[in-house]
Amino acid sequence: MTVDFAKYTDGLVPAIVQDEVTSKVLMLGFMNEEALSKTNELQKVTFYSRTKNRLWTKGEESGNFLFVKQIAIDCDNDTLLIKVIPVGPVCHTGADTCFNEKNEGSNFLLQLEKIIADRKNNPSDESYTSSLFKKGINKIAQKVGEEAVELVIEAKDNNDHLFKDEAADLLFHYLILLQAKGFSLDDVVGILQERHKK
Repeated sequence: MTVDFAKYTDGLVPAIVQDEVTSKVLMLGFMNEEALSKTNELQKVTFYSRTKNRLWTKGEESGNFLFVKQIAIDCDNDTLLIKVIPVGPVCHTGADTCFNEKNEGSNFLLQLEKIIADRKNNPSDESYTSSLFKKGINKIAQKVGEEAVELVIEAKDNNDHLFKDEAADLLFHYLILLQAKGFSLDDVVGILQERHKK
């Protein structure tokens, strides 16, 4: 990766920071060559602070570090996209992002899907999800069937709370089934989008 630091007179390029799990844009900072080198060395996002006139590792005072998962560069080689796992709030106001983004439902589903994939690929004895993967596809499919029946039963009653609980259980187990079959929510959404075009 070659970054064109000389493109800007101050030698700083914009660095957009994005949550690797939720895809939320967390903040924008600036990096010079030394800041990028330090970021790669520490695997923690380090900016060049124009106000402090020095390198500044995000979280050096608060402990709310941004752990680097991936760094990409744009087509002009003058802007960075850094995907991270944040520890704690990102903004100095205490918010999750500097842009006051709300955690929309679809973003959480993507986050949950990644957590489920992690439970599959890195099993834990304490994890219910890992235990389902260990039992195999038949048990997972059976759980989806059971949750679907329970949802139908609650749909016939008038208890909204129980209905939503069962809907959540079904969706959760459905995501596990997709992972077990090697598919993602995006695969299913793609089919729905194709159908919508017809």
